[in-house]
Amino acid sequence: MTSPSHMDDDRGCLRLGLAVPLTLLTLIAAFFCWTALTIRPSGAWYDDAYAGIVLSCVVTIASAGAAAALWLVPGVRRTMPVWWIIPALLLGLAAGARWVLGG
Repeated sequence: MTSPSHMDDDRGCLRLGLAVPLTLLTLIAAFFCWTALTIRPSGAWYDDAYAGIVLSCVVTIASAGAAAALWLVPGVRRTMPVWWIIPALLLGLAAGARWVLGG
């Protein structure tokens, strides 16, 4: 009978440690994406609302990009499955579409 390798024993702890920043970055992206999608300017003259939409989109894309950059590290990629990064990427795409199409 063989015992599990030391690397397999640490993988659960490593996954938990990496899940925290990925989850926080995804939650930040979700909040600012929601903000970008719910801001409704009163008219074409309402520059502050348009600036808020752009800022929310930029923060969403930045946090989604940071999550993707973290996931691209080879050690993180081996530990965390791809479905951990998909929500952040979808939020970044939604924010980019809002910025380009409706900002």
